[in-house]
Amino acid sequence: MNGVVLAPRQFRIRVHIAALTMACMALVAILLIGWGWIATRERLVVDAGQRAVQDSALLREQVRLQLAPAQAALRQIASGHLPATTDEASRLHSVGTLLAALGSTPLAASAYVAYPNGDLLLARRLAQPGLRQQVGAPAGAAFLVQTISQQADGIRLGHFHYLDADARQLQAAPRPDYDFDPRTRPWYRLAQQHPRDLQFTAPYRFATTQQLGVTLSEQATSGDAVAGIDVALDDLAQLLVALRATPGTRLALLQGAGHVVASTAPLQGPGRDQAPTLDAIDEPQLQQLLAGPHAPGTPRVLDIDGQQWIGLHTRMDIGHGGSFELMQAVPLDELSADARRRALDNIALGVGLSLLLLPLGWTAGRAIGRHLGSLQARSLRIARFDFSGGALPRSHIREVSELSLAIEHMGQTIEAFLNLTEKLATEPRMEQMLQQVLAELARATQSNGAAVYLWDASTSCMTHTARAGTLLRPLPTTFAYPPLPALHVELPPGSPHRHLDLELRGRQGDLQGLLALEFQADDAHSSAAFERFARRLSGMLAVAIETRQLVEAQRRLFDALIQLLADAIDAKSPYTGGHCERVPQMTIEFANRLEATEEGRYADFHMSDNEREAFRLGAWLHDCGKVTSPEHIVDKATKLEVIRNRIHEVRLRFEILWRDAELAAARGQSDTAQMQARQRQLQEDFAFVATCNLGGEFLADEAIARLHAIGAQTWQRHFDDRLGLSTAELRQLETMRPQAPPLPAETALLADLPEHRVHWGEDRPAVEAGDPRNTLGFDMKLPPCQQDIGELHNLGIRRGTLTDEDRFKINDHIVQTYIMLKDLPWPPGLERVPELAATHHERLDGKGYPRRLPGEQLGVLDRVMAMCDVFEALTAADRPYKKPKAMSETLKIMAAMCNEQHLDADLFRYFLHQGLWRDFAARFMTAGQQDAVDVDAVDAMLAAPAPR
Repeated sequence: MNGVVLAPRQFRIRVHIAALTMACMALVAILLIGWGWIATRERLVVDAGQRAVQDSALLREQVRLQLAPAQAALRQIASGHLPATTDEASRLHSVGTLLAALGSTPLAASAYVAYPNGDLLLARRLAQPGLRQQVGAPAGAAFLVQTISQQADGIRLGHFHYLDADARQLQAAPRPDYDFDPRTRPWYRLAQQHPRDLQFTAPYRFATTQQLGVTLSEQATSGDAVAGIDVALDDLAQLLVALRATPGTRLALLQGAGHVVASTAPLQGPGRDQAPTLDAIDEPQLQQLLAGPHAPGTPRVLDIDGQQWIGLHTRMDIGHGGSFELMQAVPLDELSADARRRALDNIALGVGLSLLLLPLGWTAGRAIGRHLGSLQARSLRIARFDFSGGALPRSHIREVSELSLAIEHMGQTIEAFLNLTEKLATEPRMEQMLQQVLAELARATQSNGAAVYLWDASTSCMTHTARAGTLLRPLPTTFAYPPLPALHVELPPGSPHRHLDLELRGRQGDLQGLLALEFQADDAHSSAAFERFARRLSGMLAVAIETRQLVEAQRRLFDALIQLLADAIDAKSPYTGGHCERVPQMTIEFANRLEATEEGRYADFHMSDNEREAFRLGAWLHDCGKVTSPEHIVDKATKLEVIRNRIHEVRLRFEILWRDAELAAARGQSDTAQMQARQRQLQEDFAFVATCNLGGEFLADEAIARLHAIGAQTWQRHFDDRLGLSTAELRQLETMRPQAPPLPAETALLADLPEHRVHWGEDRPAVEAGDPRNTLGFDMKLPPCQQDIGELHNLGIRRGTLTDEDRFKINDHIVQTYIMLKDLPWPPGLERVPELAATHHERLDGKGYPRRLPGEQLGVLDRVMAMCDVFEALTAADRPYKKPKAMSETLKIMAAMCNEQHLDADLFRYFLHQGLWRDFAARFMTAGQQDAVDVDAVDAMLAAPAPR
């Protein structure tokens, strides 16, 4: 308008570059994919024809291989003397020729000879259960020989002869119903029409087995008899299935006048004796192929119901005038599926590349349009550790290339910073943490070398701990600080390096150490930004060092508290304390040996650092609940012992009875002989009671009865037994015996008084399975009362010195152990300490305590703890209530406990054969206990090992 030229619509350069990239990629992709698709389709058709020829050759050889043994066997029968025999007895005598033919021809269903007069000798295998049932074969029969013979009177008679695998006759039966004239069969007529030539019949189904096959027949060399063999062709269908090019490929093998020998589709023939024709099976593709022009080996494209197929019709000669026709129809869609998939993949690849190049073109266009000076300024700031501003992409432009280099440095710095943070947070070991962090710190600051010194406040010295890279300064190993003249070593004259030494201080400003850096003397490292960056990184290192030292201090404190608890138990009872010290040493050594095993059942056993620490703590704390166990029960050496041994009180009563006997004599109530007899009886009774008090031998029923008889004796008490009692004792006595008997009171020598029994009341512990207060899974049986110090009750203990109440009180230590440890706030990784400490009294059969855990819930470490606890208990020489066991007796007892599912038998075998018992004996047992041990004899006591 009025000469004004309108400017064309303009777009940014990134739009042009992106559009051009996409257009070029699309054009190239379309051309390549189209051309490839056309060429691939043509090649598929050619390859299908070649494959058909190969399949025909393969099938021809397969058929020949199947028929070859039958042909050889048939010629041997025809040229032998069997066809010349004239009576049934002679034929049966020579039936081995037919049996040999069956043995040499796996596919042969039967072999036979038909004679000019209509006689028949036929042998068949009895391998199919249906056939055996059909012919009534007896047990052990391997072959059936069928005969038809014309008798002297002209009557034809059939027989079935059943033979075993060695051709011995088992049974023979006449079969009048078995009568047909073999001379009417097609195979007989073919052989008669073409003498001296091998003949094939058309495929048909055998009358007896219903298998599809052909009959090979040939006239005998001498005479007019005809020999024949039935050959099954069932496995040709499987071969056709294996020859399919695609799952949808249709194949059929034809013979003669279109009879189907085998097909990939199920065959449904029109009759029992004939093979079906192609029209009888639902294969329109093959029917159209057969109806069309026949060009062997040349593929044809068929269009059936809108679907394209490649049809192939080939003929194959199997010799002796026999031939087959192989029909194949391959769906073109399936044949070209791979090509179509590759085409789609190429399309996707082209689209993906186009989309990938679109942002590249967009970015390149945008980069070209930027001001080059700003790129250079940005790159210089980033190179000097100034990270302000966003990141920019790389380019072939020089200024942008400098920026890309700076971004690479920044990426390396950030990556090193992240790695440094990760090492600070995850590496628990101080030395490894310092070494790894120092390497990342040197990388983040682009330093050539770095070193860390740790501060030792006790000596006021710095000690070299870690080094990374190469340091030119000869730094000392240890030096006093402050001052630090040792680090003021100057670099060699003219060196292109500089150094920076930074103090490492914790959160409270406490000195933790020193960080020494050496780096290039360039502008980047000379800026104030670099020094600020290095100080911030060193602050993180200082805090990490302080945290590790605090964690280590807490761990040492925790270990000291554990040792303090063990010492407290030791001070309370030296016997228990020795146990608490020895078991951890044994269990830790046992677990370490297991972990070092490289073969056998425990080759895969390993512990993480947390598992190892949890196991160590659990071992040291496994009996911490014993602080609640009364020492007079733990150390109970006699049955009457409570706080003291009450045998002295019992002895005093016997003294009273002794005096009573003397007084009776003095008063004339008895003579001297009676007094002396009474005193001797008292001596014997007291000796018996004192022996029972020791608990050394098992008490029989007779001993219990004698105790009660002795205890039934009485003495006169003249003093009030309520005087001098504590408040608790008096309350217990008044509760159980509200009314005091009048004095003097006749008192039994030994008695179980009501006040001897302390009932549970409100102190009943929550350890029974049905107790709603039981939240920790305990499953223990409570005794009737809390305490029973009855004299007869205690003296009547069958074995040992502990009552059921005493034993529960001792077993309660593991309950208290679990409760005490379960209430502690264990850090992550140590949550299993309570379970490890409180499962060493569990058993593999689930009959242990306190929770009756089954064996599948007990890990290897739980089983190690249980075994070491038992071993130490059996061999301990510092227990007042038992003698220590010798080593041989100890191992036999442990073997018996393994058979009782108390201990792990496999673990005990390892303990036994690795000599751990010998090592523990040398450290913890007396010389007198270390007797000879027959390891094989102990192993033989164990039950057979469980399958792995």
